[in-house]
Amino acid sequence: MRLPERLYTAEQTRATDRRAIASGIPGYTLMCRAGAAACRALRLRWPGARKVGVCCGTGNNGGDGLVIARLLRQAGVAVDVLMHGDPQRLAGEAAQARADWQACGGGLGNADEASLDGYDLLVDALLGTGLERDLREATAALVQRINASPAPKLAVDVPSGLASDTGAVMGAAVRADLTVTFIALKRGLFTARGPEHAGCLAFAGLDVPPALLADESGFVERVSDCPQLDPGDGTRLRGAHKGTFGHVLVVGGDHGMTGAARLAGLAALRAGAGLVSVATRAGHAAAGPPELMEHGIGSAAELQPLLGRASCVAVGPGLGQSAWARELLAAAFASGKPLVVDADALNLLATERQDCGNAVLTPHAGEAARLLGCGAGVVQNDRFRAVRQLQTAYRAGAVVLKGNGTLVADAHRIVLIDRGTPALATGGSGDVLTGVTAACVARGAGLMQAATTAAITHAAAGEHAAAGRLRGVTASDLVAAIAHRVAC
Repeated sequence: MRLPERLYTAEQTRATDRRAIASGIPGYTLMCRAGAAACRALRLRWPGARKVGVCCGTGNNGGDGLVIARLLRQAGVAVDVLMHGDPQRLAGEAAQARADWQACGGGLGNADEASLDGYDLLVDALLGTGLERDLREATAALVQRINASPAPKLAVDVPSGLASDTGAVMGAAVRADLTVTFIALKRGLFTARGPEHAGCLAFAGLDVPPALLADESGFVERVSDCPQLDPGDGTRLRGAHKGTFGHVLVVGGDHGMTGAARLAGLAALRAGAGLVSVATRAGHAAAGPPELMEHGIGSAAELQPLLGRASCVAVGPGLGQSAWARELLAAAFASGKPLVVDADALNLLATERQDCGNAVLTPHAGEAARLLGCGAGVVQNDRFRAVRQLQTAYRAGAVVLKGNGTLVADAHRIVLIDRGTPALATGGSGDVLTGVTAACVARGAGLMQAATTAAITHAAAGEHAAAGRLRGVTASDLVAAIAHRVAC
């Protein structure tokens, strides 16, 4: 089943659940639908499972687990329910689920005392989406025991210990092989630590009418494909020429770092820019690839003619933080041209703030932390908040917060890029993204569209270059793969 394109917070999902109940769908009906959906996914993924341990908490997530246990038992599977906490604390729909489980002959074991050995599968139904603080010691110990088991794991709605809004791990979190989530996709499953703990994702809407989804304007858009920028479904018109597709100027390449600027320039060409110039240190000019027009620049005055011809300026790759770098960065901002700001240009921006309304900022977590004056851990603990703060604080045309579940934001919306690979974690990868983004701007895209298109193109190129491997991919491999990108 294709996953929905919108991501919601836990509170938005709970509000939708309340609306569904108010519309006439009983809460226990929703719980039974959730359990049935998880059970179907379980049987499809692990059809040979004959003995299953269901670890249940004392909230509604535990109630979902009890429904799963009952349905598996009725299908002839040997099931043990292992309670974490006093089963008498189950209330409402969860208490009904406990009663129905016991009515069919099921017992209630103690998860903290029982062995987790010998199961073909473990079901994590300990905690739901309401987690707001680190796990208690006893719960964290149980989570660690679950993770230590060789049995595959299915998580109900959200892996226990994972913050469903942010993807942060709250002390410890279950590492699931499959997570079945309900009603709405939760934001934290797609960014930060979320993907590594959720494993594969399955979604069940529980027959809740889409019109009941709460806070329609507050969702995050999940994208994995992007529109073509060229006319005619990607086919260039016969009358086109190099000037049709824009002129990218890359400003960077201080002593010992010229490779970063050249990677950005080559990526811009691969992404469709008609012309690419590189403004770099005088000693570096004319030593690079023949496709790039390299210019030795010693001052802002010498940069002006290049700025005048540029459609978009990519500033930062290998720029350094010298007086030369500061002068060229100031000239780039003063030019009024659309900018893509990355690497050391971001570090300089953190100390010499500029209005970035005509710019795309492309920080990783460390650069974002410097821009916000906080620690990288703060950024990673809530990437959605961080990207919104960055866009607001710098009044940026768009911000690309790179990382697992890259986020792109302008003043109106946030987009999550649901593509990529750990193989992108290699030196120069960010310079390639800078070049692709600049090419998209130079070809006429608005800043938000360019940032989104470039992020997807970059992720797809990484997937193509990796071809199933996670090590050994270089930035040059990414540049070559851009021409073979799947998404764009």
